[in-house]
Amino acid sequence: MNEYKRFIQRIGIVGITNILISISGLIFIPIITKNFPVADYGIWAQVNTTIALIPNIANLGLPYTMVRFLSAENDKLKIRDSFYSMLAVVFASSLIISLIFILFKVQIANSLFGGNLNILYIVSIISFFACMNLMLISFFRTFQQIKRYSLFLALQTYIGVIVSSYLALSGYNIEIVVLGLLVGYLIVFIIMLLIIGGYLGLNIPKFKNLKEELEFAIPTIPSNVSSWVVDSSDKYVIGIFLGSAAVGYYSPSYALGSILLMFLSPFALLLPAVLPKYFEEGNLKQVNVFLKYSMKYFLIITIPAAVGLSVLSKQLLLIITTPEIAMNGYLITPFVCLGAIFMGMYGITNNILILEKKTKILGKIWIIVGFLNIIFNIIAVPFIGIIGAAIVTLFCYLFSFLITAVYSKKYLKLPFEINSLIRIIISSIIMGIFVFLMNPYGLLNVLVTIIVAIAIYFIILFLIRGINKEEINFFKKMINES
Repeated sequence: MNEYKRFIQRIGIVGITNILISISGLIFIPIITKNFPVADYGIWAQVNTTIALIPNIANLGLPYTMVRFLSAENDKLKIRDSFYSMLAVVFASSLIISLIFILFKVQIANSLFGGNLNILYIVSIISFFACMNLMLISFFRTFQQIKRYSLFLALQTYIGVIVSSYLALSGYNIEIVVLGLLVGYLIVFIIMLLIIGGYLGLNIPKFKNLKEELEFAIPTIPSNVSSWVVDSSDKYVIGIFLGSAAVGYYSPSYALGSILLMFLSPFALLLPAVLPKYFEEGNLKQVNVFLKYSMKYFLIITIPAAVGLSVLSKQLLLIITTPEIAMNGYLITPFVCLGAIFMGMYGITNNILILEKKTKILGKIWIIVGFLNIIFNIIAVPFIGIIGAAIVTLFCYLFSFLITAVYSKKYLKLPFEINSLIRIIISSIIMGIFVFLMNPYGLLNVLVTIIVAIAIYFIILFLIRGINKEEINFFKKMINES
């Protein structure tokens, strides 16, 4: 029980952190959309999309490798050598990619940032620190220092958002607003480097285990990059075919639907750090229990949230953006919500293949998915518009989940409770009908409707035994003792 208690508490900490991060993005959307042209917001979206891409390439899969190889390690000397070896590799690769950006500055700036070279220079610097910060933050994740991990993740986001918000409200141009993002990355980088350096001490890396670590890490790069391709390349395709304004219509709705992925983050963070111990001990029953309840808790939250966000998409976008953006983009949200659920199911199920060190399978799956995503977007966007991009995203997430489930089933039982899933869907549909009939407009009416809808959902779920008294009592006991 103590293991489950710690696990749930950590899920709570990381979950709250990711909620705060997601809220920060939603807070900034009305600031930028109501103070800048739609095209400038489209450039801002491309900036964030690019910053999300670079670490997936430059980090070479090493942050995740650190979690898999060092989470059960107690020898400080081995930890120090492996960590600094991986950090040195990431430093070199990040620097090279930033230099490539500058070398092809004109072409990249014209394609992504409306020809603005200053934004390209700023993005190159931010991307470098984003890569380094991912490695440093992963150190705290590896050794389950969840409070520090969550704190630095939140600080990195909120410092940047607060500075950028101040600059936007003060009337500065989009270049200076983007520069505000750098502040958060730089401050957090310095703090984390001092903490980790103080704990491990300085060391010249010897690269003793780097070959084995890279053999595990390299196959994950296609998975990471292709995952980004599915998640974000649609904005690039939309920008190329339809222009920055279309990206501005698409991005807020996409961001609204993608909120559901914040509920995956705690499980994606904690399961790879918790499961290897039991797996190496041969305790597969414990592994199955963690996976099963992770999937159940994820679906209990995300399925009703997807229904609610889909029904309220137009109303929410009217609150956080402009009528122009809301009317052009609200139909995007339902497709993204459903896709996010399948992505979350994939994110929990893929732990089976990771435990078996079958990362090559995941790499192949995402290479195929990434290729299909680009081809289908190029076909769909010019003919169907931004809705075509949302449909392609949904298809790719569904496809990746189904193929991963087929391969994972060969090694361990899939973590699903069909009866619970049916009850969750029934409760969500009833809740969705209530929200649709209420049809609220305005911030206050929407908030009241959401609160009542949540109560209706959980009451129905409890009545039809989608969640039992033992689980409720466990959560109560955990909260009281924490």
